[in-house]
Amino acid sequence: MRILAGLLITIAAFCFALGTTLPLLQMERLFFLTDRPSLVAIVNGLFSSGDIALGLLVGGVSLAFPATKLLALAGMLSAKNLNQVTAHRAGTWLGIISKWSMLDVLLVALTIFAAKTSGLAAAISQPGLWFFAASTLTSAIAASIVKRELNQDAKAPPSLTESDA
Repeated sequence: MRILAGLLITIAAFCFALGTTLPLLQMERLFFLTDRPSLVAIVNGLFSSGDIALGLLVGGVSLAFPATKLLALAGMLSAKNLNQVTAHRAGTWLGIISKWSMLDVLLVALTIFAAKTSGLAAAISQPGLWFFAASTLTSAIAASIVKRELNQDAKAPPSLTESDA
């Protein structure tokens, strides 16, 4: 299962990189104005327009939390022989990071919904959205596998090494 989790983390990281740099949606306004922003471009635009707080919020939940989750998953997967307390703490932090990193999907969905219902623009999903969603899904599956592996490692009796014999 560790190999599967490692593969899923790698796929999630690849999809995350594409999902943040490819266009998320295409917004058409007044039949001739078209915008195709990526997540990185949206965050950059917020900072350059002076919306620092909003840029930090969107950048945090859409870029920093998912990246932190992927790094934490890789670190937890590579950790061996965790005691029960450390495994429990790691699982707790993983749960917290996972919940906050799901907020990015909500933000993107709200943006598309707002554009479609305003009547001022037509919004069409683009490949970045699908890669971003794939990253979220594969990292969630990897997180459940890593959490299960941590629980199994914490319950397993310590193995004898050559220095113990």
